[in-house]
Amino acid sequence: MNISEKTLQDLEFSTVLQHVSQHCISGLGKENVLDITPFQSKKALFKELHLVDEYLSSFESDNRIPNHGFDNITESVKRLAIENSFIETEAFLKIATTSLTVNEHIKFFKKFKEQFPTFFELTQKIEFTTYVDDEIKKIIDISGEVKNNASAALKQIRKDINYVRGKIGASFSSALSKAISAGYLDDIKETVIDNQRVLAVLAMHRKKVAGSLLGSSKSGNIVYIAPQATLSYSREYQNLIYDEKQEIVKILRNLSDIIRPLVSLLEDYIYFLTHVDMVGAKAKYALEIHAILPKITKEKKIFFKNAYHPVLWKKNTTQKIHTVPQTITLHDKQQIIVISGPNAGGKSITLKTIGLLQLMVQSGLLIPVDERSQTYIFDTVLTDIGDNQSIENQLSTYSYRLKNMRNFLRKCNENTLFLIDEFGTGSDPELGGALAEIFLEEFYHKKAFGIITTHYSNLKVLANELENVTNANMQFDERSLEPLYKLFIGQAGSSFTFEVAQKNGIPFSLINKAKKRVETEKVRLDKTISKLQKERNRLQKNSDNLEKQKSKGQEHLENLQEKEQRIQDKLAGFQELYDNNQRMLSLGRKINELLNKYFQTNNKKELNANFNKWVVDEKVKHAKKNPIKPKTKSQKQKAKIVAKQMKETIEKVEKEVLEKVVEVRKEKKKEAAKIAKEKSEYIFKLNDRVKIIDSNSVGTIDKIEKKNVIINYGIFTTKTSVDKLELVERAKN
Repeated sequence: MNISEKTLQDLEFSTVLQHVSQHCISGLGKENVLDITPFQSKKALFKELHLVDEYLSSFESDNRIPNHGFDNITESVKRLAIENSFIETEAFLKIATTSLTVNEHIKFFKKFKEQFPTFFELTQKIEFTTYVDDEIKKIIDISGEVKNNASAALKQIRKDINYVRGKIGASFSSALSKAISAGYLDDIKETVIDNQRVLAVLAMHRKKVAGSLLGSSKSGNIVYIAPQATLSYSREYQNLIYDEKQEIVKILRNLSDIIRPLVSLLEDYIYFLTHVDMVGAKAKYALEIHAILPKITKEKKIFFKNAYHPVLWKKNTTQKIHTVPQTITLHDKQQIIVISGPNAGGKSITLKTIGLLQLMVQSGLLIPVDERSQTYIFDTVLTDIGDNQSIENQLSTYSYRLKNMRNFLRKCNENTLFLIDEFGTGSDPELGGALAEIFLEEFYHKKAFGIITTHYSNLKVLANELENVTNANMQFDERSLEPLYKLFIGQAGSSFTFEVAQKNGIPFSLINKAKKRVETEKVRLDKTISKLQKERNRLQKNSDNLEKQKSKGQEHLENLQEKEQRIQDKLAGFQELYDNNQRMLSLGRKINELLNKYFQTNNKKELNANFNKWVVDEKVKHAKKNPIKPKTKSQKQKAKIVAKQMKETIEKVEKEVLEKVVEVRKEKKKEAAKIAKEKSEYIFKLNDRVKIIDSNSVGTIDKIEKKNVIINYGIFTTKTSVDKLELVERAKN
């Protein structure tokens, strides 16, 4: 993928990166976010997009990704890599903390690898080991001090230091007591100079106190003397402190030698945590702007539904201004879109929105679009946006744009997305427009995808003539002459030049003069386009109203269906209650019947027998309705055997029944043939009750004339042939 720095600048990609970097929690993460560029490898890009998507999903999950904050240990690791070098205790503690943080992440993503598969795959490349943390914490405590047991020598030195400190304290206390008793000291009695306790001696008594003079007060009334008794101990103390420092350096050098072979692992730690911080920042930014991961297709197609320009959206949100979303589609049948319409109508921002969102996706960022959106990964994204007059190179706007078009023609192919704002401007409209037509045709034949904004009528006409190029316009309120910032695909837009001029206070007389100087055909074309746009706006409003009414009707229908369901549920409840009541009444009547019989006969034995028989009957009925499911293994096995036996019995019975059915059918067939034969041989007589075949009405034969008969139905008579008759009942003699 080849996307130039100029394209990134044209689409203000750096502003998005600034917004993303504000969500980083480390300096390294922030630095790396600001250096983000589109991915060169599709495999790496897809992995990054899935990482961001997984991190974003964790915000709505109970399994939140652990804290990945870390100190920048880059310089410490570089220094550690140098042979015979060592680093300070604080640096070692930061390395230990970094190791602990990475290990926590490795364990976390292993535990939840189903929810975070891409993160799990990422952590599998890092070795899990507690060696670094363990070795450092053997030597250094949590406060950053080297532990006493780090070496036997250090332990002894610190023991000696504590002993000498005790001697210094005791000797100083003795000298202090003597000086107080003699009255040589000032009221403050003692102070500290150069980390050493000294006596505050009145200047007049300075020669009476044995020791070393270390200074005096500003007034000179007090001198500060270190007692002679403590001086010898102080020299010994300083020597021990020096020995301690040397031993600590020796220990740290040894620890550095132990950790040095793991420098590459520490570099992996830094890279991993920096990467996670970047991914986290991208996910937090996505959450802020309501971004999602669109579907990435192999088919060359862009479908951004309800897309927002993230920078504009953020700015408008702070000012409480509504941002109008755009929906745009590019595919093989709609390869290039030519957007026209008045200035300040939103053409450029629409073009920049598509370009910026495509850059964001190809840089591993989620984008603010509808979840049904999809896009394709292009090899090249080319842009020509804004006035690019170059003072340094002494190039005019038009020269610069021609140079840019030469670059476009060289790089453009079927895997290119190009975005050109105000196409063809910078030269004579007719000549520049003609050249712009040629460029557009070249891009078209190279099968590149692109979006162009223009005011040139010839480009609008060409877009209408080329099969896979489509006109579009930014909607404009023809009454208020205010832009609506909505893109409409399928029709070129009017520039509303004179209308906008009139709205901005230009005298009507001057506008009329301008109209007379413009070619009549051009004014007519612009007027026609304007009229069509007004008509389309009116139809759009009607369509929106109908859609709202349809939505309300659907909502009303759903409410009715919901009410109907509630009524059905209530009816079902009432039916169940009624059935239960009927059952209870039936049981009550039976018990009442048994009791009445008992009261008449006073026969307890008969009562018990009848009652038990009735209970058994009820139990059988209940068992039939609610068969007991087998629970134990043996019961289940037994149930299977019974079911198998029943199945075999049913199959046997079915077979026997089927055989009998076949025999019965044969008998019936013979009987039917016999009856048919008798009927065919029967000679109809007067008063026979008959009916016409396929008829249900029965009548009596009144008259027979050879092969025809007259049938009397009581109300009317009819005549038919004998072969159409069917005997119902013979005439009685």
